[in-house]
Amino acid sequence: MSKSYPVIGCCGIECGLCPRFYTEGSSKCPGCGGESFEKLHPACSFKTCCADKRKLEVCSQYAEFPCRKFEDRSKIERDSFVRHKRIFINHEMIKSGGLKKFIFGLGEHISVLRQALEYYDDGRSKSFYCIAAALLSQAALHSALSEASGIEGDNKAKAKALRALLTGCARSENVELKLIK
Repeated sequence: MSKSYPVIGCCGIECGLCPRFYTEGSSKCPGCGGESFEKLHPACSFKTCCADKRKLEVCSQYAEFPCRKFEDRSKIERDSFVRHKRIFINHEMIKSGGLKKFIFGLGEHISVLRQALEYYDDGRSKSFYCIAAALLSQAALHSALSEASGIEGDNKAKAKALRALLTGCARSENVELKLIK
């Protein structure tokens, strides 16, 4: 089954904030349930159970959520894949506010990320921007992008400035913008 919202994984990962979602070529990931997803991730047990078997978008729409796949919360949240940090928060937001409201909010983060990639990409900042878009508040992201809009120079200079602004926002929000080791 293809999903209506490939930007959010059945498991709760924000696919639309992943560097591979924005990669060109054979390593591009279409997001959970997106076109050709099964060719890249044929054994995804979350999608098989949630979307294919139960015809749901995300696991938290299932009455018996969380299932045993989510038992070791601390292990999932410690994973070096930064978007794993938000899996449980995402599911809680979907359960309390509904999927469409969640997708709207995620769309705001994706919009800022796309602007950063379009106007401030030096060829080395994609992962950093994805992490920032996943972990910082919408207000911080919009503030950094707004302040960066007045910066002149080539992509390298603009990327350096935006990275500094996002790092400052992260400090203010007590967020670390790096992989978990």
